[in-house]
Amino acid sequence: MKIDRLLSIVILLMNRPLIQAKELAEMFEVSVRTIYRDIDSINGAGIPVVTYQGAGGGIGLMEGYRLDRNVLTEHELADIFTALQSVSSAGGGEHSLLMEKISSVIPPSQTAAFRSKTTQLIVDFSPWGLQRPLEERLTLLREALEETAAVSFEYVAADGKISHRSVDPYTLVLKGRAWYLYGFCAEREDFRLFKLLRMKSLIKEKRSYVRQELPLKELPWSSGWSTPSDTTPVVLHFSAEGRHLAEDYFDYSELQPDGNGGYTVTVYYPEDHWLYGFLLGFGTVAEVLEPEHIRLKLGEIAAGVAAKYNGPPQTKEP
Repeated sequence: MKIDRLLSIVILLMNRPLIQAKELAEMFEVSVRTIYRDIDSINGAGIPVVTYQGAGGGIGLMEGYRLDRNVLTEHELADIFTALQSVSSAGGGEHSLLMEKISSVIPPSQTAAFRSKTTQLIVDFSPWGLQRPLEERLTLLREALEETAAVSFEYVAADGKISHRSVDPYTLVLKGRAWYLYGFCAEREDFRLFKLLRMKSLIKEKRSYVRQELPLKELPWSSGWSTPSDTTPVVLHFSAEGRHLAEDYFDYSELQPDGNGGYTVTVYYPEDHWLYGFLLGFGTVAEVLEPEHIRLKLGEIAAGVAAKYNGPPQTKEP
């Protein structure tokens, strides 16, 4: 992503007197023209970067200028390093070069302490198992965001309906262990949120777009999803055999002992197919006590699953 590249360039210039634009372009896998646009952005941020022509020339900081290495403390750099590790684990980009550059700023005498700080907290969002199709979509969408290029795909809605979408991508969002794309949909003439796992035949279009300013306080993945009007209270009981699952998924302060080794907990979630699957995933060690309509819905789904597996497979192998 551009911000990663800009910070990496700044750190490189802090540690090297001169560097060729071609070398930077090869390092970050972009064009030389993109590097010069990055230099303009860095200059615009108040860091005087100049280009020296001729033999032995290159890009460097203005002579006599020194960037204060104490703008960020070592503790703050460690926090940034840890955050980059977390984002990379979720498929949000490869940040090894930037992390290496951050490490290079740390004085040798503090290296051991810095390494200790960056391993005290590890947040790994990556799922179990291979996720190559998702990683490929993330890579393509990051390229489209960088180039302000539109994308198109077939989208499978929650009800199974398939529609073609042409979208101007604005933001990749990791929400609730799932990746989403937020962008302007040409078919709906408005901004929409798309789950990456529901995308099929994703391609980058030749059409470019002019990025608008996003209203950050009104984005759909904010707290509005968890307002009382959008959620349903579910009273869930765990038997003694399932108490370990209750303790895995819910805070101990939310769990009410039932006197028999189990727990009762009230949770608030939007009611959709995800919720039904989540509740059924606890198997027989958990039971929904309220509301009644969700109890009935889960009973219908469970009966359908039982009927499917009580006999031979309905679909024969070719």
